[in-house]
Amino acid sequence: MEVDYLFQIGENIIYPMHGAGIIKAVEEKEFLGKIQQYYVIKMSISKTQFMIPTDKILSSSIRRVTDIIELKSILYIFQHGESDRLLPWRQRYKVNTDKVKTGKIQECAEVVRDLMRMKKEKALNTSEKEMLAHAHKFLINELGLIKGITEKQIKSFC
Repeated sequence: MEVDYLFQIGENIIYPMHGAGIIKAVEEKEFLGKIQQYYVIKMSISKTQFMIPTDKILSSSIRRVTDIIELKSILYIFQHGESDRLLPWRQRYKVNTDKVKTGKIQECAEVVRDLMRMKKEKALNTSEKEMLAHAHKFLINELGLIKGITEKQIKSFC
């Protein structure tokens, strides 16, 4: 049986809140008496492995790695975008958490940008330090997978 899959074996993907991974295989498994096809995904950062039914992949928010064309607009936003510094830290933390949960590189870049700017002005609290480290790791992890990105472009996010 020939199936047209959304992702191909060997393709790099981004799984929100987990980071970058690679599609290692597509396997058939029986679960609750029903045979289903599953993507086997190996995560880069945590070295964990997930199995997600192929028919649930769209609702999982897994996406392809950003391309170099989209990266240029993200780079501009990162360098020139405005930060909302007037929010109380608890509200800011909630907004930033929601942005990271989307799994979108632009949202993650905005979190990194805003927290790095704040860090230059004053010390971040422990929660925001952890948020910055987490978001930065995911951002750099994805940037390393984008075809055509230069070392200079990656360093502009550091």
